[in-house]
Amino acid sequence: ATVFNTTIKENYHLIEDIYVQLAPFKDRPAGKLSGGMKQKLALCCALIHEPKILFLDEPTTGVDPVSRREFWDILARLKARNITIFVSTPYMDEASRCDRIALIQDGHLLTIDTLENILRAHPATIYAVSGEKLYPISKALKAHPAVKSCFAFGENLHVTLQEDAKNISFLKQLIENQGFKKIEIFEIKPNIEDVFIGLMREKNNS
Repeated sequence: ATVFNTTIKENYHLIEDIYVQLAPFKDRPAGKLSGGMKQKLALCCALIHEPKILFLDEPTTGVDPVSRREFWDILARLKARNITIFVSTPYMDEASRCDRIALIQDGHLLTIDTLENILRAHPATIYAVSGEKLYPISKALKAHPAVKSCFAFGENLHVTLQEDAKNISFLKQLIENQGFKKIEIFEIKPNIEDVFIGLMREKNNS
């Protein structure tokens, strides 16, 4: 606060809703706080002089899921106070909460737009595959020329096929021909992670 010629008392209203979560630990050294509490403390330090723009570099990396959600709820409240927030994150679900998204790989900008426009500009037919032995299924699919992409997503595989092989029946038969049974396949709408994987493939193949 003193660096920016202000005081905690003068601007406490700016950090009050965050600091109340830190108050029970006010006598604990900052280095001994949990990851989530350290980030909230850093946010208090960044907000105490009422900045117009806030730059956050992977603020929730290493933070537990509950604290991560709480942190983004705090950012939503800051946005409502007309503070511009520029954040980098490796988590696609966090990126989806932003007004505008820039997808970057190896320092190169792949695309930048709103979530809705990015999804609309990169339509794709995605098949979710669930069942047993997903890892060997994934290896078999990646080796097949009719498969455009295949990657794990939660408890499923997300699969895209080449243009001349786009249907569930073909994919099901392909998997069963490899000796795998007890699988389920259903079509889903692509999310931001599917688009990111697709754009990375296009860049790597260009």
